[in-house]
Amino acid sequence: MYENRIKHLVELHHASDKHIDALERGGNFSDVDLNSLKKQRLQYKDEISRLERLQWMDERMEFEENK
Repeated sequence: MYENRIKHLVELHHASDKHIDALERGGNFSDVDLNSLKKQRLQYKDEISRLERLQWMDERMEFEENK
């Protein structure tokens, strides 16, 4: 149920990592832009964690129902 959304967010997070790393290595960035990208990356990570918790809870409930 959550797998596709989690996978998509992981890909976005990974792309953000690469983009941030490239900007930092190149040295051609504004602090505002870099901070904005880092906040977005953190939002991806938070949403991944939230969905993984929901997925775990759903799986646990299914397991309990099938006992």
